[in-house]
Amino acid sequence: MDLKKYIRDIPDFPKKGIVFKDITPLLSNPGAFEFAAKKIAGKYRNSKIAGVVGIESRGFIIGSVVACLLGAGFIPVRKKGKLPYKTRCASYGLEYGTDSIEIHEDAVKKGKNYLLVDDLLATGGTMAACCGLVECLGGKVLACQFVIELSFLKGRDKLKNYKTNSLIIY
Repeated sequence: MDLKKYIRDIPDFPKKGIVFKDITPLLSNPGAFEFAAKKIAGKYRNSKIAGVVGIESRGFIIGSVVACLLGAGFIPVRKKGKLPYKTRCASYGLEYGTDSIEIHEDAVKKGKNYLLVDDLLATGGTMAACCGLVECLGGKVLACQFVIELSFLKGRDKLKNYKTNSLIIY
């Protein structure tokens, strides 16, 4: 299935000069959504994954479905101040600014494998920060998985120590 036909370009979002890759059409098409989730889960079916870590917010959507398909738990990584329990925080740079993410400090088990999922790999800062959080809690990053990768932004450079996969590459 050609998933690119389910990606919508939104010019000048979230700021002028950025072309946002919107996965909403993919998510709203049952066949495309199922195909994408199963394609991701299929890569890791025999990997002994303790949990799927999804990054707010579209990483929640894809990651939670992948976790169910793998029979694994789901761990949300959220923007700073959104999680109710004790957290660990990491800050990172975006292609258009800076931000911080947090994870519950009891979400990751030492020595266990985790699949990290997000919708888009751009500069790699968000996922690199997420990898750092998982590792600081003692977990092992099995792989970083994306629906879309903007290869011209060279996000893989920040993830060179991790197995990185994308379903769609621009």
